[in-house]
Amino acid sequence: MARDPRNAYPQPRQPEQEQSMPGHTGPMSPQPDHGEDSYKGSGKLEGQAAIITGADSGIGRAVAIAFAREGADILVSYYSEHGDAEETKKWVEKAGKRCVLMPGDVKDEAYCEKLVETCMSEFGRLDVLVNNAAHQAVFSSLEDISAEEIDVTFRTNIFSLFYLCKAALRHMQPGATIVNSSSINALDPSPGLLPYAVTKGAIYNFTAGLAHMLAEKGIRVNGVAPGPVWTPLIPSTMPDEKVKSFGSSTPIGRAGQPAELAPAYVYLASDDSTYVTGEVIAVTGGRLMI
Repeated sequence: MARDPRNAYPQPRQPEQEQSMPGHTGPMSPQPDHGEDSYKGSGKLEGQAAIITGADSGIGRAVAIAFAREGADILVSYYSEHGDAEETKKWVEKAGKRCVLMPGDVKDEAYCEKLVETCMSEFGRLDVLVNNAAHQAVFSSLEDISAEEIDVTFRTNIFSLFYLCKAALRHMQPGATIVNSSSINALDPSPGLLPYAVTKGAIYNFTAGLAHMLAEKGIRVNGVAPGPVWTPLIPSTMPDEKVKSFGSSTPIGRAGQPAELAPAYVYLASDDSTYVTGEVIAVTGGRLMI
C-alpha cells in the first residue's frame, strides 16, 4: 500500500539542536533517512563510475547509496567530515561496490582536477558527475554579508562546477551525465539565504547552458532542485526556531528526507532519461518553482 506523504517521515517540530558548521549526521534528531533500509536497486548504473561531491552526508550520501545499489562505483568527495564519509563508504561497500574517499576543498581547482584524475586511476572511467557540495549561511540583513562570505559561497557553489565539469569532460564519453544540485531557492529565494540562493539560481542557469553546449557530444546535463531537506546543513546554519519548524511551510507539511531525493538523481543519471537534458527536477514537498 502506498504511503501517505504527509506522515511518511517525522513532522515538525524538531527537537532543539545546534551544531557548528559544516555539521554532522550523528547529533541530528530525528536521524535523517538516506535510504539505508529502503532503496532497492535494479542495475540502472551497472558497471559505471561516479563522482559525488558532498557525499559524506545528506543528499550526497543518499545518492551514493542509491548509485551503488544501481551498480556504480563511487568516489566520495567531502570537505572534512571524516566520520560521516566513512559511514557513506560502509553503505556503498555493503552494496558490493568500490568506494574511494577523497577529502578536500572544491573551491580549489587543483583539488577538483585531482578528483577526476583519481576517479580515472581507480575506476578507469567516469560516467556520472554529481555536483552536490554546497555552502550556505543565514543572514538577517545585507549589511551582515561580508565580501569573504560572498567569495566562499560562490567559490564553493559555482566555481567548483566550472572546475569539475572542465576536468571531467576530458574523460567523459557519449552517454555520460552531469547532475547538478540546485534548489527551490533558485527561483523562490529565501531572503535570509541570499548568497546561497543567488548561487543556486546560477546553477539553474548553468545547467541549461551547459546542456546545450554538450548535447553535440552526447553528454547530458540536468539538475535537481530540492526543497527543505533534513540534512546537517540545517542545524549547523539556521537559528534554533527555524530548525524546530523546518519544513512546515511546504504543502506536505514536513521536511524532505535525503532518501526522497535520491531517485531523481538516479533517473537523470540513467538511460531512463536519454531524451532529458537541460532539465531541473523540483523535489520540494509541493512548494512551487515560480
